[in-house]
Amino acid sequence: MILPTASVAQEGGPALWLAGLALLAYAMAALPLPSVERASALALPVGWLAHLGALAMEAVSASGARFGFAPVLSITVWLVIAVHALESRLLPLPTVRRWLAPAGGAAVLLALLYPGEMKSVVSGWVPLHFVLGVASYGLFGAAVLHAALLDASERRMRLRTAPRATMAGMPLLRLERLTFRFVEAGFVVLSVTLVLGAVSALQWRWDHKTVLSLLGWLVFAGLLAGRHLRGWRGRRATRWLYAGALLLLLAYAGSRFVLEVVLRRGGGA
Repeated sequence: MILPTASVAQEGGPALWLAGLALLAYAMAALPLPSVERASALALPVGWLAHLGALAMEAVSASGARFGFAPVLSITVWLVIAVHALESRLLPLPTVRRWLAPAGGAAVLLALLYPGEMKSVVSGWVPLHFVLGVASYGLFGAAVLHAALLDASERRMRLRTAPRATMAGMPLLRLERLTFRFVEAGFVVLSVTLVLGAVSALQWRWDHKTVLSLLGWLVFAGLLAGRHLRGWRGRRATRWLYAGALLLLLAYAGSRFVLEVVLRRGGGA
């Protein structure tokens, strides 16, 4: 039976209250009822702020920082919701909110159950490497979200159930450009992260995290090359994006999940 390690829920404190508030707000934001539409729309930023507070109090402390698959996933989902919050000021997308709110709640709950391993920071490069790595997760996560919207729009177009070249009011070409802007930004941040990791590593290791990260980088490089040189778009492009994002997810979050949950040992960050 797989059980969580010592958790925030066991420790209690303000972070637990903030996580509870985030869970309630995300649950409210996920409600599909038209009668509570306004309350649901307001609940998402409340959950996002409470989520941020819980992350700030638990991810970093005077004794060090938490490293683990759940905190990374939690920060990634928080970043994707932040991107949605900025975009929704220009174009409301309530359907997307009802995708993100359950994801936010699941991320908060997962971080409560598996808070990760607290480690002291011995090198000034480690926090920067970690922050850049998580930032790349967030950027690619936003790209995946937009790619999913793009795929859904194209499916509706084929079924003739949506206006041609639009998806929930957003032109398809604009949605496609946004998707690849996030891919390009994520690729740049990921490249810097990998270089920084190689420079700051005491000893280079060809472990699963390194191999999967490099494979993910190669997939994204191939996607951008195909996009610029051969004009890739549509399902071919989104499949490459999904494959690269999956490899990147497995590189850190997946390997940490195996170490922390399946093998029940901390392992190296």
